[in-house]
Amino acid sequence: MSESGAIAQEAAGGIGPGRLVLVVGPSGAGKDTLLRLARAACVDDHSVVFPRRVVTRESSADEDNIAVTPDEFRRARDHGDFAVHWDAHGHSYALSTEVDDDIRAGRTVVVNVSRTVLGALRQTYADVVVVAITAPPDVLATRLAARARHSDGNIDERLARSVDGTSAVADVTILNAGSAEYHGRQLLRVIRNEGWQE
Repeated sequence: MSESGAIAQEAAGGIGPGRLVLVVGPSGAGKDTLLRLARAACVDDHSVVFPRRVVTRESSADEDNIAVTPDEFRRARDHGDFAVHWDAHGHSYALSTEVDDDIRAGRTVVVNVSRTVLGALRQTYADVVVVAITAPPDVLATRLAARARHSDGNIDERLARSVDGTSAVADVTILNAGSAEYHGRQLLRVIRNEGWQE
């Protein structure tokens, strides 16, 4: 397709032809764990991309993000370096515009985002699938307490925010209360557009 044809297609129906798989859910639901398992299963599949988020927080074993200062984040945002950005839990998060390049190249992009940007992303991209990963409140509390990450802030506040209706706007909901390997395979099936039930 010519560049002008691609621009016309994007204007009519959003950036494509690739798929954007958005993973959402409360803190402690196990999103990062399932994403790690799916990423490992796709390591040789170059049609699937798991971009690193830009975050105003240090990278850790739990989250391999690109750490920036708040000033660096603001400069990059003002320069137009982000496809999308949002604030949550006292930090700023973003995806670089490389995501758009991957979508235009027909790849599947898989990323953990805030539910607050779902509407904007559904309008911007042609093929969006929202996957809500959740768990019962007692499981969320146990996981958050075990993680004990200082940057998580107040655990009670995060748990209160977990009842947010995310599943209502999701295309697929995974109740991550059993085997991580099993639920990782469910996520992988969604990523590969194979449905999600085994």
